[in-house]
Amino acid sequence: MDNTISEVLSFIEENDVKFIRLTFCDLYGVPKNVSIMPGELERAFTEGITFEPSAIEGLKEAPMTLYLKPDAGTVSALPWRPSSGRVIRFFCDIVKSDGTPYEGCARSILKRAVAHAARHGLSCQIGTECEFYLFKTDEYREPTLTPHDHAGYADIAPLDRGENVRREICLTLEEMGFNPESSHHEAGPGQNEIDFRFSDALSAADNLLAFRAAVRAIAFKHGLYASFLPKPFSDRSGSGMHVNFSLVRDGKNIIHAADGLHDPISEQFVEGVLRHAPEMSAFLNPLPNSYRRLGQFEAPRGIGWAKDGAGPHIIHVPPALGEQARIELRSPDPCCNPYLAFALLVESGLDGIEQGFSLRAQAGNELVPGEQLLPEDLLQATQAAESSALIARVLPESMRELYFHRKRAEAEAYLHGDVEAYDFAHYFPYY
Repeated sequence: MDNTISEVLSFIEENDVKFIRLTFCDLYGVPKNVSIMPGELERAFTEGITFEPSAIEGLKEAPMTLYLKPDAGTVSALPWRPSSGRVIRFFCDIVKSDGTPYEGCARSILKRAVAHAARHGLSCQIGTECEFYLFKTDEYREPTLTPHDHAGYADIAPLDRGENVRREICLTLEEMGFNPESSHHEAGPGQNEIDFRFSDALSAADNLLAFRAAVRAIAFKHGLYASFLPKPFSDRSGSGMHVNFSLVRDGKNIIHAADGLHDPISEQFVEGVLRHAPEMSAFLNPLPNSYRRLGQFEAPRGIGWAKDGAGPHIIHVPPALGEQARIELRSPDPCCNPYLAFALLVESGLDGIEQGFSLRAQAGNELVPGEQLLPEDLLQATQAAESSALIARVLPESMRELYFHRKRAEAEAYLHGDVEAYDFAHYFPYY
């Protein structure tokens, strides 16, 4: 038996673990889990645990029995659960009865993208900067649209009432083995941000799912509701998820951001991301609400890159040195399926390398007439994705059909009636 699995089984016996959560997400990034008892874990590792795919969005058409197979390296206790009769969690791959990955498993799709990068001698390291709002709840602990406070960017207590919540989130994540780097109040009322240290792409996606779950659990403990909806208020800052990525070759970061991008591989990678940005938008900005954020309150829309200040463009190259040198993609939002989002980002950059794309000139501080922009809405984004050869290569046909059908329906429904009421009814409870 694998040593990591043996260690996990010993840990369970020695630490009064009574429940084990097998965590995955549906096609649209909504987290799911199946709980098992400790006696079932060894079977989970060797055979997998069956679940009902017909009840999961994106798996309803699966023509077979599917299994959840935990990744032993992702074990983590859930600190907000009781210490007596502890609860631990694993992230899982979705596999078929013969143990091979199911084609619609987003986590396995990201693994394939990581392997593709490795064939080029590259590892893509990713860190996220994730924003969210904290809202008050009513007497039934149901969420309201009243923000937790009315502080602004980097304010402190007593204006900032989220200080203790952010502190507990960061300590909880640290206890779970993750690496939050910084946290602060953001520009909107009740808006907060927590930034993660970079890690490999698969761990970064797992971490984002864990982060969203921890934020919501701890907010609920404090009598609050945490929302990652990109644009909860039409007249306030939206919540984005900046994705910082660096490229490692032979153990060295090849991004030289302090003096611009001068490594040809990193330049080709960045141009690949820029060229494929419109077709990836349906996955990086997956809700109709996402497009109410873009182009407003410093959220970008221009498909370009800039070194001196972020401006209105989707890629910023901060003047950092060494391992902190990175490329910052500013357009995604935290409602994406992180496995699909990161897989497409890696594959788009690799396409730039394989095609030998030349990096376009650095953009200015303002949009110029005729400059290419991200799609205006989810319908445009879905149309761009449907015609994408890259997405057709990375994602299986069955997954694409389900995703595009759902996104077209959401986009069309959004065109009629009160969009804020629609957001509150359809997205606020899940994101």
